[in-house]
Amino acid sequence: MIADVIVDLQFGDCGKGKVANDLCRKGGYTHVIRYNGGCNAGHTIYNDGKKFITHHIPCGVFHGVKSIIGPGCVLQPELFFQEMADLREFGYDVDTLVKIADNVHIITDFHLVQDSIDKDIGTTKRGNGPAYRDKYARKGVRAYEVPELAPYLIDMHDELYRTDENIEILFEGAQGFGLDIDWGDYPFVTSSHCTVGGAVLNGVAPRYIRDVWGVAKIYETYVGKKVHEGDDPIFATIREVGEEYGATTGRDRQVNWLNWDLVDRAVNINGVNKLVFNKVDILDEVGKWSLIQDGIIYEFESGEDLQFWIRQNLSDRDIDQILFSGNKDRI
Repeated sequence: MIADVIVDLQFGDCGKGKVANDLCRKGGYTHVIRYNGGCNAGHTIYNDGKKFITHHIPCGVFHGVKSIIGPGCVLQPELFFQEMADLREFGYDVDTLVKIADNVHIITDFHLVQDSIDKDIGTTKRGNGPAYRDKYARKGVRAYEVPELAPYLIDMHDELYRTDENIEILFEGAQGFGLDIDWGDYPFVTSSHCTVGGAVLNGVAPRYIRDVWGVAKIYETYVGKKVHEGDDPIFATIREVGEEYGATTGRDRQVNWLNWDLVDRAVNINGVNKLVFNKVDILDEVGKWSLIQDGIIYEFESGEDLQFWIRQNLSDRDIDQILFSGNKDRI
């Protein structure tokens, strides 16, 4: 067994779906597994010239790869079936490829109501937090208790270990390190584990992990209640040029310069050995390049200078690949 893990090094919306889709396109994986989160995360994928936004279903379906919603996730059945119907309409073989771990917890109507009346800290109000709350209170509803889901259910252990197949997994994460329940800016966090540790909780031991792909933007975006955007009017321009609006909520994303301290911390804690910085074309179009380290804004003359600085500051890490991407559907 071999497993690669994709982790977002910031606050989500960094292009994990694009990276997952491109890695799948190159072939070799037998399974793509969503390892955390639920319908609060929207993954934008471009395939066959079309744009798709999925919330539950992993990107493996676009490439004929078995796609599993892992036990670290929570599932909203109505939305799941709608996504299945939408992808089926485009000719994707979702009924064969999409599977759900039988111990996934369910987002119920009650969770949606709870989320709507809970204190607003900037969540998507999709019921994810209350579903995780009931999971850890040991009073949740699991997928095997929902009869309509029965055709898609699997035992995760048997799927991965009771087979003669040479298993090669791509773990597709949701949200980001800055929103992780343990490592994020609590309480402005999500309710699941967004780190590489969240992936191994889905039934794959750490010794099987080959590569950890860390994904970040060359600038930073955030959706939530706390004030995150800087005072510089350039951030409104970056938001417009970069089309920085939430894939799930449509809300404006707050924009700021790349927070190097957060990325540095995320690289260390996740053991990242392959690193992708997305949307480098946006800063090139805007014509301004900066980052923040230790609360100080550092400005650069060009995108090449910024990229050189990043490479130099990671030269002492065990990172074998650093990529800078300005392409919507390719790394």
